Amino acid sequence: MTGIDELLTRGVANIIPDKEELKKLLESDKKLNVYFGIDPTSTKIHLGHTVPLRTLSRLANLGHNVTFLIGDFTALIGDTSDKESERPVLTSDEIENNFKDYKRQAEKILDFSKVNIKYNSEWLKKLGFEDIIKLSHHFSGNDFAGRELVKKRFTEGKRVGLHEFLYPVMQGYDSYFMDTDIQVGGTDQTFNMQAGRTLQKDLRQKESFVLATTLLVGSDGKKMSKTQGNVIWLDDEPKDMYAKVMAISDDLIINYFTLATDMPMSEVEKTKNELESDANPINVKKKLAHQIVKELHDEGAADSAQKEFEKTVQNKEVPADVIELPIEDNFTVAETLVTGDFVGSNSEAKRLIEQGGVILNDKKITNSDAKIESGILRVGKNRFAKIVIK
Repeated sequence: MTGIDELLTRGVANIIPDKEELKKLLESDKKLNVYFGIDPTSTKIHLGHTVPLRTLSRLANLGHNVTFLIGDFTALIGDTSDKESERPVLTSDEIENNFKDYKRQAEKILDFSKVNIKYNSEWLKKLGFEDIIKLSHHFSGNDFAGRELVKKRFTEGKRVGLHEFLYPVMQGYDSYFMDTDIQVGGTDQTFNMQAGRTLQKDLRQKESFVLATTLLVGSDGKKMSKTQGNVIWLDDEPKDMYAKVMAISDDLIINYFTLATDMPMSEVEKTKNELESDANPINVKKKLAHQIVKELHDEGAADSAQKEFEKTVQNKEVPADVIELPIEDNFTVAETLVTGDFVGSNSEAKRLIEQGGVILNDKKITNSDAKIESGILRVGKNRFAKIVIK
């Protein structure tokens, strides 16, 4: 498989308007303008975010003119493509600080020495009201209102801000301003990326392409997202990252090798054949978890994480370095989970307990309001604490 063939197939869900036409363009000597944009509305990246980053990296390695666009202006509106409500408004300082953390994590996947970094406030804040009206003529409000989640909000009587209609217009202008040949983004960004194609065609009479990457699902089979609580964060500790990968279902193993690692596809295909030849899935999954931790941390961390998993999960041993967690005697189990930073909220604690993921002194907790007791608390498969009542 050539570099171009891998680019056009690995982790790619759709190419608009045509895969073969894009392949011809990529096989020419032309250096293409490529961009991928993020609105730094959060400081954290999860494994699902790495799928388009890997595609961007492949384009950079092929020598194309790749731009990593920071939506510091579009973040003031916030994209609601995959949201059931408006996003909160961020300040410029929050956006800048978020990107610093985002870039530090993205560097695990993307070599920024090969990539241009730009901010869309450079051109968007210069647009006047007349400019925005003229750009808006190229789009239909019906198309925006017909999007599934927007339509759902209308139906349920929820507010849909007028400013949200402008988001695709602004993203489209990003693509036009940079004279983009290829836009990269997840399938949930297809509508917005199509806006870029529209402006390139209408204003420049130029055909451009959308390369929509596959969305990685979490351990529960749903799209990986903070809301679902099924994320593997790039900032996770190696042992936690390893354990989370081990929690995915067996039918996702090859999908994760393909989307979430840089393992050569020849090796991925070999691994697929092993699974189909009745190899023990847990051994293949351990290989996957080791590969992911190795790529996002290092090989030593992956080795240690695997040993920790085998000791604490497979052999059900309590780690020798288990931390002590002093807790007030009137705390509930849910409050203890929040205090110990096992979860971020009481609702998340309740959900985890209902799923059977909390064990105290070898007994599964079923009531989130139960009073905490002294002893060994186990959360998930490999997180422990020694509870000490104050």
